Amino acid sequence: MSNGVETREFQAEARQLLQLMVHSIYSNKDVFLRELVSNASDALDKLRLESMVDKELDVDTSDLHIAIEVDREKRTLTVRDNGIGMSRDDVVTLIGTIAKSGTAELLRKLRESKDASGSQDLIGQFGVGFYATFMVADRVELVTRRAGAADGTRWESTGAGTYTIESVDDVPQGTSVTVHLKPEDSEDNLFDYTADWKIREIVKRYSDFIAWPIRMTVERTDAEGGTTTDVQPLNSMKALWARPRNEVDEAEYKEFYKHLSHDWVDPLEIIHMRGEGTFEYEALLFLPSHAPFDLFAREGRRGVQLYVKRVFIMDDCEALMPDYLRFVKGVVDAHDLSLNISREILQQDRQIRVVRRRLVKKVLATVRTMMTEHPDRYRTFWTEFGRAVKEGLIDDTENRDTLLEITSLASTRDETELTTLAQYVERMKDGQSDIYYMTGESRSMIENSPHMEAFRARGYEVLILTDPVDEVWVERVGEFDGRPLRSIAKGQVDLDSEEEKKSAEPEREQQRKDFEALLTWLGEQLADQVKEVRLSSRLTTSPACIVGDAHDMTPTLEKMYRAMGQDVPSVKRILELNPTHPLVTGLRTAHEQDGDKEGLTETAELLHGMALLAEGGELTDPSRFTRILADRLARTL
Repeated sequence: MSNGVETREFQAEARQLLQLMVHSIYSNKDVFLRELVSNASDALDKLRLESMVDKELDVDTSDLHIAIEVDREKRTLTVRDNGIGMSRDDVVTLIGTIAKSGTAELLRKLRESKDASGSQDLIGQFGVGFYATFMVADRVELVTRRAGAADGTRWESTGAGTYTIESVDDVPQGTSVTVHLKPEDSEDNLFDYTADWKIREIVKRYSDFIAWPIRMTVERTDAEGGTTTDVQPLNSMKALWARPRNEVDEAEYKEFYKHLSHDWVDPLEIIHMRGEGTFEYEALLFLPSHAPFDLFAREGRRGVQLYVKRVFIMDDCEALMPDYLRFVKGVVDAHDLSLNISREILQQDRQIRVVRRRLVKKVLATVRTMMTEHPDRYRTFWTEFGRAVKEGLIDDTENRDTLLEITSLASTRDETELTTLAQYVERMKDGQSDIYYMTGESRSMIENSPHMEAFRARGYEVLILTDPVDEVWVERVGEFDGRPLRSIAKGQVDLDSEEEKKSAEPEREQQRKDFEALLTWLGEQLADQVKEVRLSSRLTTSPACIVGDAHDMTPTLEKMYRAMGQDVPSVKRILELNPTHPLVTGLRTAHEQDGDKEGLTETAELLHGMALLAEGGELTDPSRFTRILADRLARTL
């Protein structure tokens, strides 16, 4: 008995994705079975967890398993589980649409992939494993009933843009997916997926470590020509993290990582550790080879799962890994926690905090070892995850010294190679006490900034910090190895030695006297924009620059806080003039001769506007600036 069949269209992005699947963008079509088994395993995990949380849920959890069934005559393969199941709304939401922000990015990357090896890296990354069935299927049927519900749901599609859905009775709890297989085609890497050997090969390769039994009904022919059926297990169910490292093959670790992360690329580093004593646990962690698309998305997923005595408890366990290491994938299996532990309790649990502290130290120690022993892998790690790791410099004071050791930064020394802070200190000039840096939106903007002129002329190395997080951590950290971190765009800059200062003092004193009237007048004219106008010792070729006081908030940081909805006061900055530049000396002469004329006021505005633009700042009144500039240019023609 069933209720009316309803035909619906896939979401637009889902239709595009289905077309890419149907046209065999992936060369390794075996992935479809791995994804179906992985989905079934997740359903069993969720049912076990739900049964512990909801004591009134009437479900039998005594024999949770995954069954694979084949019908060679009809050429069908069915993957069945007795897990949590889905409601009708769940089916529409999870299969009829792709409710993920990365869908458009996935489609773009799929189209841009020129070869199969490049495209296959993407399938699990975007969580669309179910759609992989259409690589091998003419038609897919799904029948499901959510645990505790009375009615089931049947879903069916050929992948052509529409699907049918109906409510049905007498459906066992859980989900079954029946794949009506396409004909075998060896040239297209389309194998016979009804063959026992092929199913065993795929399960062994991808799903041997699944915590639930995977069973298959096998037909056997006896000596008299009769047939018998036998249910056989396909996986060992051995938890890799519970086995000694010397008993686990490297390939097993890699396949476990791929199952865990839905990534097709091998991990960059494997971390297997065990905690003993008052609180026992095992942990198997992985550093990925590339950053996920949602690494900086607010709703991005964490990567560490929590088990208690090999029973799945929680996915994306925030309590086990700080936010700046959110890309770390893996499993932590604790022996002494309650199975009913909640996320709120975990945040307060002392033992979990101890585990977290040890995991973080181990991950950072692994990266530090990678720096010295495997520099190429470290460079890959830092390129992919360095921006996230630097977030830890803001809040993780306990590990700040280690984080500073493993941090690599761009500098003026080399356009392509990064440097560590320790390497920078080794190269510091005699008499240099500060580590110089400048923050900005891009390398080119920083390198061409007027603030760089004196440092470039004297051969001082300057760190180039272009990530938004750099604006915050350099202020929070303050120093490295006892040496202050100093912005070249703040405060006074004086790179002269003591002897040079003494010999230059008479000239500087004369300049202060010569420019005193001009500086006072400019300070009055620009009082709404700047807090002070003074002579500069950091400029060699530019007429002027804008600097902040030593402890002022930078304009970029102001923008960041306002973008987050925080109301911060505007900070007036300082206009510095180059006393040797013809524009500045000419302005002084004109001021001495003509006094307070309108033309001089406009020149002052232009001088301040040029200094703002040179550092990548924004003009308060761009139309007025361009009008004054156009008028001045017209007079020269």
